[in-house]
Amino acid sequence: MDSASKDSISGFLLWSIVSLAFFLILPINIANAQYLTPEREAQLKLELADVEAQQKQAEIALDQARKKSASISRDISILDAKINVAKLNIRAKTLLIESLGKDIEIKQDHIETLDARIEQGRQTLAVILRKTNETDSYSLPEVILSQTTVTGFFNDLDTFSSVQSGLKRTFEEIRSDRVETKTEKDNLDKRRNSEIDARHDIQEEQKNIEADEKEKQRLLSASKSNEKSYSSILAEKRQRAGEIRAALFSLRDVAAIPFGQALQYATLASQKTGVRPAFILGIFAQESSLNRETSTFGGNVGSCYLADPNTGTGIRVSTRTSIAKVMNPTRDVGPFVELTRSLGLDPYATLVSCPLSIGYGGAMGPAQFIASTWSLIKDRLARLLDISGTPNPWNPAHAFMASAMYLSDLGAGSQTYSAERNAACRYYSGKSCGLVSGNASYGNSVMKYADSIQRTMIDPLQGV
Repeated sequence: MDSASKDSISGFLLWSIVSLAFFLILPINIANAQYLTPEREAQLKLELADVEAQQKQAEIALDQARKKSASISRDISILDAKINVAKLNIRAKTLLIESLGKDIEIKQDHIETLDARIEQGRQTLAVILRKTNETDSYSLPEVILSQTTVTGFFNDLDTFSSVQSGLKRTFEEIRSDRVETKTEKDNLDKRRNSEIDARHDIQEEQKNIEADEKEKQRLLSASKSNEKSYSSILAEKRQRAGEIRAALFSLRDVAAIPFGQALQYATLASQKTGVRPAFILGIFAQESSLNRETSTFGGNVGSCYLADPNTGTGIRVSTRTSIAKVMNPTRDVGPFVELTRSLGLDPYATLVSCPLSIGYGGAMGPAQFIASTWSLIKDRLARLLDISGTPNPWNPAHAFMASAMYLSDLGAGSQTYSAERNAACRYYSGKSCGLVSGNASYGNSVMKYADSIQRTMIDPLQGV
């Protein structure tokens, strides 16, 4: 072995030890993160505790106002109490956002440091493993003969052992850093979602205050001018409530039902699953094309029939033309035929969704479940519905419960903005918002429908 080879081995061993030592002592430095000062953190806790105490008192005042005899002054008192509750909620959420903001900065810095450690470890390992392969090309006699003394040979053996030990520890460090990074990223996502939820809640409370102030001024004006009696104001509210309940709520591939009935289905499903009625209705409005311009619910979108069970080809109902990929032949045709026949339906004359530009169609009824998924949830759904037979995806009551049950599984039961939005995206594609093209727009659209339904159709029915 020539002197260059000797130097190569010795240099490699020395470099490896130094590199491994450098990686293993690389600190997780988050000194640049801007922590809340202890004084400000303590102040935030005190302020939040004070606001929470005020919130409890405000809720008590609101309950007391509602128990008074019906009158214009009582309704004004209720509105004042609701406005106060909303303002306190805004203050509480503002304090939460300040606290979360600094915590998010700290965790982001920590994640960046961990990512840097992992990358440094990868680079170190890559070079060492490459050098190790080069060294392995020398035979043991060559390594022994390259040393001028026996001591030098055994020193190299000790050094090799140190390198191997260092490699093992480096692998363990990288593995540990990966686990910690995932945990930190999960925690960061939760805090970011909490901040998003808090900001959304503030916007919603601001809308509530605006609406309540407007109603309060209307009542004050009526009271001062004596142009309307309280009974006439109530009559107007009841008339509007009747119109809302009677408005037709279109459902895909089945007859439209009155909104009042749809709300009953959604409310019952909410009681069973914890998912908000407005959010459930928002999903159905999205699937059935809610028409905002006329403040009613739009007609069904295109539907198809299955024609060939072997290929999944079908017929578009509107044009009677053949269309491919109406149903996945290996995944859904079998469960679909079995389901329809168990319900006494003709599988070749039962409406399902037509395919989009990519993928298959075959989604069934108002909630748009594919047959293979319905077969997985039908037993659990039957228990929720308290029925002994097979749940029917074209039955509105069954469809509402199925949708709510599935949305609850997807996290919508927490009733936060971020959880509901992500549940809507998963309902659409199986993945969270932003992970699949078109996901975010679907989730955003559902949330807009839910907000509109809550404010313009559910809220006006309260107390009437």
